[in-house]
Amino acid sequence: MGNCVAKVNLFGYFSQPQAKDDDSDHHVEFASGNVQLITTKESWDQKLEQARGDGKIVIANFSATWCGPCKVIAPYYSELSEKYPSIMFLLIDVDELTDFSTSWDIKATPTFFFLRDGQEFDKLVGANKPELEKKIAAATDLVPQHQ
Repeated sequence: MGNCVAKVNLFGYFSQPQAKDDDSDHHVEFASGNVQLITTKESWDQKLEQARGDGKIVIANFSATWCGPCKVIAPYYSELSEKYPSIMFLLIDVDELTDFSTSWDIKATPTFFFLRDGQEFDKLVGANKPELEKKIAAATDLVPQHQ
C-alpha cells in the first residue's frame, strides 16, 4: 500500500516537497476523533506516562501533511480512535518534531508504532487500512479489561 519516503537531508532533518503554507488548520483533519497531536517531546513523555498508568496500548502515527497516503489514512485513523477507546492514538508530524522523529528511525510515512509500557511491540509502515485495523484489533486483545 502507499507510503511516502521521508527524505532526510545532510543535517538529519526531514526534507519535504514544497508545500503551500496556507493550510494552517491542516492538523484538524489529521488529528480528529480521539487522536491526540503531539507537538513536543514533553507532551510525548506525558502521554506515555498517562497510558502506562491507565494500562493502555499506544499507537503512534508518524505522519506528514504533504504525504498523500498520510492524508488518505488520517480519517480512517480517526475513526479507529473512536472505535477502540481502550487504546491511546497519537499523531506526530515528522516535520514539526524532526529530531524526535529521526530518533525513531522513520524511513517512510505513515509509520505506526504500537507501544506497551513505552516499548515497541509492533510496527506498520504504509497506509494499509486492513493491516492497520488487524494490528489494532490484535493489540486490544492484549489490554486487560477493567470492569
